[in-house]
Amino acid sequence: MLTKVFGSAVFGVDAQTITVEVNVDQGIGYHLVGLPDNAIKESNYRIAAALKNNGYKIPGKKITINMAPADLRKEGSAYDLTLAVGILAASGQIKSEDIGQYLIMGELSLDGTVQPIKGALPIAIEAQKEGFKGFILPKENAKEAAIVNNLKVYGVENIKEVIDFFDIGAQLEETIVDTRAEFFKQLDFPEFDFSDVKGQESIKRCMEIAAAGGHNIILIGPPGAGKTMLAKRLPSILPPMTLHEALETTKIHSVVGKIKNMGLMSQRPFRSPHHTISDVALVGGGTYPQPGEISLAHNGVLFLDELPEFKRSVLEVMRQPLEDREVTISRAKFTVTYPSSFMLVASMNPSPSGYFNDPDAPVTSSPAEMQRYLGKISGPLLDRIDIHIEVTPVPFEKLSEDRKGESSVEIRKRVMAARDLQTRRFKELDNVHYNAQMGSKQIREFCILDDASKELLKNAMERLNLSARAYDRILKVARTIADLENVAHINGNHISEAIQYRSLDREGWLG
Repeated sequence: MLTKVFGSAVFGVDAQTITVEVNVDQGIGYHLVGLPDNAIKESNYRIAAALKNNGYKIPGKKITINMAPADLRKEGSAYDLTLAVGILAASGQIKSEDIGQYLIMGELSLDGTVQPIKGALPIAIEAQKEGFKGFILPKENAKEAAIVNNLKVYGVENIKEVIDFFDIGAQLEETIVDTRAEFFKQLDFPEFDFSDVKGQESIKRCMEIAAAGGHNIILIGPPGAGKTMLAKRLPSILPPMTLHEALETTKIHSVVGKIKNMGLMSQRPFRSPHHTISDVALVGGGTYPQPGEISLAHNGVLFLDELPEFKRSVLEVMRQPLEDREVTISRAKFTVTYPSSFMLVASMNPSPSGYFNDPDAPVTSSPAEMQRYLGKISGPLLDRIDIHIEVTPVPFEKLSEDRKGESSVEIRKRVMAARDLQTRRFKELDNVHYNAQMGSKQIREFCILDDASKELLKNAMERLNLSARAYDRILKVARTIADLENVAHINGNHISEAIQYRSLDREGWLG
């Protein structure tokens, strides 16, 4: 008897339906074909034990299972439940009239318990597109899959629940999630708040500008100056994610299995990888490509602490994703593309010792050591960072103050107002949504300077020995400063403030 059941495979951040054809015939043997990996080939042992412990068995006949399309590589243990139900239906142990209307996924334990899977959200989206009546999957993934409207999602804990559902019509509990309510519930409660930061008003101003224009930023300062503390609070002043952004971000985290019992992500991600990370772990890849840290930071913040300590090869692979806002991973037989539109926040000490030109410092570094240290970061990478700012230690008087600083909620209101201006400005453009994404054409159109501002910028570039790469960056940042003030045209004050934020472009920086 031939039976067809349906599972799904995830490639990139999208899913493809897999048809599992099970044929039980005269003879002996178990044949699994259709490019399964070792985890799937081993499934017959898990399935046999799970069925036996629940009063069923694999029939002692010739079982042929084909996973179509047969030329597509399948991986992982998530097909256990699909295969088990297919075998029971094909051998006549359970009824199979409605099996083709449901997509079934889950890993089996030996006692029949259904274990969680990866990629439940993209699988549910594809199931809904293809018109499946329902999606049966592990209970831990049910909330994540139930984000998708017009698809019945059933979370199960044991294979016996699935068997009884098809065989005797027992009811499964449907998981229902009000996507919009879930999304808006958590928006205004940031874990880290700028009101906790003492002093550092100029740096807070920089962070506000960076958030308002989507600019990448690098913080340079000695240990204990507050660089990490400031970086962790940046997501709290970014505009809330739209429902589309939240769905896109949740899909990526679902593919790597980070959404168990969580549902829709409503907070912007903040990723802070260790400096020993490999280039594959940062941008994604592997034999079976997985998203890297830059994709997990999509629509959020990627924080690289102690930037010069990262391997140069790791930093260089970020150059293209920073520009294109997506990363493409190519293999011999297929290519996957992951989105990677993130804000880069980097921090570094000014020298190997952490201190430079500080007579009170316990350890100092020579100018030659400092230049060698800064030389670990390439010019093309710095070219993609709009704001360079020096962070100085907070004096005791500021640290001991009882007065709280401005809250993230107040700063976010100004950031959102500036972003609204940019949304209206770029509404005709598909790939530009905020100032940091402007190309040369948009800069010429939206960053027009009067004669006084042009003269100021010309003098600054000559006197401070600013590099040519700083020109566009200064104009973009000045445009954002003007937006924060709700001013239509850039003036000299905006240009002069933007010039201050190019520390690393100056010859002889810090000496």
